[in-house]
Amino acid sequence: MDGAPAGLPVIDVDAVRRVLEEYAERGWTDGLPVMPVTESYLAEFLEQTSRGPDEVLLSMPHLNRACTVRVAAINAAMAGCRPEYFPVVLAAWSALEAEGYVTRGIWQSTTGTAPMLLVNGPIREQLGLNSKGNMFGSGFRANATIGRAIRLTAINAFGLRPRELDQATQGNPAKYTACIAENEEESPWPPFHVEHGFDASESTVTAMTMRSVVHIEARHTTVPEQLGRDLADTVRRTGALIHETISACIALGPEHASLFAGAGWTKDDVRRFVYEHAVNSREALAAVGKDAVSGKTRWRLSSEHPDATADTAAEQGSGNVVSVLNSEQAVQIVVAGAQNAGVSAVIETFGPRGGPPATAAVESASA
Repeated sequence: MDGAPAGLPVIDVDAVRRVLEEYAERGWTDGLPVMPVTESYLAEFLEQTSRGPDEVLLSMPHLNRACTVRVAAINAAMAGCRPEYFPVVLAAWSALEAEGYVTRGIWQSTTGTAPMLLVNGPIREQLGLNSKGNMFGSGFRANATIGRAIRLTAINAFGLRPRELDQATQGNPAKYTACIAENEEESPWPPFHVEHGFDASESTVTAMTMRSVVHIEARHTTVPEQLGRDLADTVRRTGALIHETISACIALGPEHASLFAGAGWTKDDVRRFVYEHAVNSREALAAVGKDAVSGKTRWRLSSEHPDATADTAAEQGSGNVVSVLNSEQAVQIVVAGAQNAGVSAVIETFGPRGGPPATAAVESASA
């Protein structure tokens, strides 16, 4: 190819192609080529942890399947991770287990949910994780392959293949990979993991189950209340209302975070404002057939449905106002992205609905 560096090693391309085709035929891929794995290459990953290769990281009892350290390492290697990424992958599995949704079949849902990982601490710089421009997009190996390692394991350890056990109606791009880092350096507030009880010197992974990412363009204002209402309006949209209440992670661009902080707002102030303004009128909910809930599942449906019961969200508002969040803690806030435009995002998540986020420390290789 044009511009290829001199001295490339000579390899048997046909042999590599045969391996890649065999992996694909066995259903071991996500549709993209994967890295062939040998025992010697696998050993480099296992050397990164003190955990035994047969230790179970996560089980899905309803499928009678489990993921071990060895299986996670194989899939991390196939995903294109470097061996030194593996402790982050392991922390991701610990956080996913703590979050709890995955063991309840959420990755098989017709809703098309997928895991999203947030990385904090020194490991971001050590591995070159992207926390700035295009952090939800392509271009950074650590982000792309760490997130992909989780998805490949879902396919190969748990059998969650599309149109088989994975019943997503449409899915979303995060089913390939979704791993971002917080832009701690340009945040006016303490980092996400410090906010939740970790030391700044620790590296962590937080797991969330996400449905979609909705961007907020707000380059026009310097008024924090205006920006807060833009965020709340995105959170409260009726199309996001599956259950009685929902949750969200707001990824504030550095400029928006600085706007809030410059006006004296803390993260808790932003959370409180969004919670108080993420509301709908009863008429607006009725117009889309979501003004009641199922008595058993608490999924939103029309008050005319035979299974309908009154929701309780109105008790958190007043009169005709219905809150879409059950508490301020249902909103997580991170700072991520480039400082080049007034852009933020609302990540629609499945929980936590008021509890602490599912965050796990990254193990050092010498632990």
